[in-house]
Amino acid sequence: MIPVEQQQEPTGAPRVRHTEREAQANLLAVLRLCMTEKLRCSEKTRRPSTATVSAVADVLDGGDFYPHEAIAAFAWPMLLQAGGLAQLTGGRLVPTTRGRAALTRPPHLTIPQLWQRWLNNSLLDEFSRIEEIKGQRSANVLTAAKPRRKLVGQALAGCAPGEWTSIDDLFAVMRAAGLDPVVHRSERALWKLYLEDPQYGSLGYDGYHGWSLLQGRYTLAVIFEYAATLGLIDIEYVPPAGARDDHRDNWGGDYLDQLSRYDGLSALRLNALGAHAVGLTDDYTPAQVAASTVPTGRVTVLANFDIVALDGLPSADTLLLDAFSDRKSDRVWTLTTASLLHALDRGHTLDELRDYLNQAASHPVPQTVTTLLDDTGRRTGRLRDTGQTHLIECADEALAALIISDRRLRVLCTRIGERHLAVSPDRLPAFRKAALALGYPLA
Repeated sequence: MIPVEQQQEPTGAPRVRHTEREAQANLLAVLRLCMTEKLRCSEKTRRPSTATVSAVADVLDGGDFYPHEAIAAFAWPMLLQAGGLAQLTGGRLVPTTRGRAALTRPPHLTIPQLWQRWLNNSLLDEFSRIEEIKGQRSANVLTAAKPRRKLVGQALAGCAPGEWTSIDDLFAVMRAAGLDPVVHRSERALWKLYLEDPQYGSLGYDGYHGWSLLQGRYTLAVIFEYAATLGLIDIEYVPPAGARDDHRDNWGGDYLDQLSRYDGLSALRLNALGAHAVGLTDDYTPAQVAASTVPTGRVTVLANFDIVALDGLPSADTLLLDAFSDRKSDRVWTLTTASLLHALDRGHTLDELRDYLNQAASHPVPQTVTTLLDDTGRRTGRLRDTGQTHLIECADEALAALIISDRRLRVLCTRIGERHLAVSPDRLPAFRKAALALGYPLA
């Protein structure tokens, strides 16, 4: 099946979206958005808030797949958490050390790791995103998500790279191969799942829980929301309303235009990045157009430290420049020592800015700017946070001198002033034991 590549029209004509390049740009964009510490997720469910989904959608290259359905904008915060690139701190999503490192390395090196970590995560059951199927929260209804997800991953790995496969053909291949991501624990559990009404709309009735309705919808959620978001598959899709009618015969289903936001996915093609991520190829070389996510000529860097973008910038680029510089107008930023130091204090690295300017600038970066970056870089690391420590107070200077001269205790502490000693948390138990042996229990 080879879809016609055209933009989606109001009539609902199919749209083909090549996700490989945009996913690499989106990874960096969302990580930069995390650096602002404005993204919030529920500490209980780890799901992004409505405001966070909206903020992520605003920085996505090309926007989300649908203007009024959160798919990629919902997926990215979940993927960053599952991949260890971001963590929740006080309800805010902030990059981890691994996440900050990912900002300075080619994104195609990180994306395969995110896919593998997603296959093994327990953050979310994608079936819960099929909200029209009720009763999922009842006890002992749903099977574990991880084994199901891995079956979908195997199905994706079985696709021929570069060849289009219709969704219905994928379903048929999965059924023939025994890749059956069953979502309900038992036939009894199936009666607890329903549309609209728990009695009349129950999926337990014979003939009202077809493969595409349950296993198929789960498969669609995994590949559309996560594989496509990560840029592993190119997709053909239409608006979800009216795209599938397999729920129409169910009680309550005739009132639903769609069973899920993923119903519009009609075909997929495993691309080069996807083939590498699922283990079909050992190496991946980004296409020339995707080798750099930042086209040359986007900005002009001036000797007076101004950065000018006359034609405007994508949201991801704007986030980066806002982090490192002071905005003078909608299209002009200026670098200062204070702005660079502020970015470093927030966890950014100068390499992140250098790489961007070297790629995006229309001309070589002026020497004045290079000198400013070098001078600021030399300040990095001059002060280091070595972690928490215990401050031990001695009754008098003589006791402090006695402890610091003891062969067992002197290697466990550092003298500070006349009567105080610093002991690191990992050495405190040994210090306490040695002090007791010397005849001075630690209060």
